[in-house]
Amino acid sequence: MRVVVQKVNHAQVTIEHQVVGQIKQGYMLLVGFAPDDEEPSLDYLVHKIINLRVFEDENGKMNLSLQDVAGAILSVSQFTLYADTKHGNRPGFSQAASPEIAEPLYQTFNQKLRDAGIHVETGQFGADMQIELENDGPTTIILEK
Repeated sequence: MRVVVQKVNHAQVTIEHQVVGQIKQGYMLLVGFAPDDEEPSLDYLVHKIINLRVFEDENGKMNLSLQDVAGAILSVSQFTLYADTKHGNRPGFSQAASPEIAEPLYQTFNQKLRDAGIHVETGQFGADMQIELENDGPTTIILEK
């Protein structure tokens, strides 16, 4: 499982000119799954994401978590995080989980974030989505399990 965490001032995802998810301060997550990912990976990354201390405290130090700032998450499924570009110029995606594996994991991952008390907005699994965001920092972190 791979997650790209971007600290944002705001973000939104649009499908066919309709906004389907939007947040203010928080994280924009791009979430990808491998074929062998299971629930322990979800638990590990949920814990990491909600406890990651990258928001500034009163001294300007990265010392506050998403929960500390009452931030939200915009979560978007992104199978291209498992692109293989070692051979040729056209990426291969055989290292990414099939939709039958990835979609339930993605739904469970988002529910676990919600169960932890985080407001989570999402895109639509498998849809052609347009994403707009304003990075804060910019701060971008890649997490893997």
